[in-house]
Amino acid sequence: MSTAGAFSKVSPVRHTHHHVVVLVTAPDLKVAKALAAAVLESRLAACANVVPKVESFFWWEDKLQKADETQVVFKTTTARLADLEKLINEKHPYDTPEFLTMPALGGSAGYLDWIDASTKPAENAGEEPEADNAEG
Repeated sequence: MSTAGAFSKVSPVRHTHHHVVVLVTAPDLKVAKALAAAVLESRLAACANVVPKVESFFWWEDKLQKADETQVVFKTTTARLADLEKLINEKHPYDTPEFLTMPALGGSAGYLDWIDASTKPAENAGEEPEADNAEG
């Protein structure tokens, strides 16, 4: 019996074509958290991992640069990708923010279902929530 076969029985993986991992760098933790909050409040991603203290080395304006940044990793669907990119471009302080997408080839069925459910637009977006009339 192969190790891959044993693992798949413990943690079945479902193949997918509509789940995406998105990388965005931010200049600092405050900006990264603000971007993550805006994205999640808009239900444009199910999850945002904020990874502080990333050293970035890159070419900018024909010079090799170094910057201390914060990495944000979003999990979303292809259906929400265009709106996610628009929000990042509108709220990000960089002229050219990193927005790099990577297709998720698969994942646990429960996790992928959770991403789908978490990124659905709220049915009554913008409306006041109904009062709970249940008696205590």
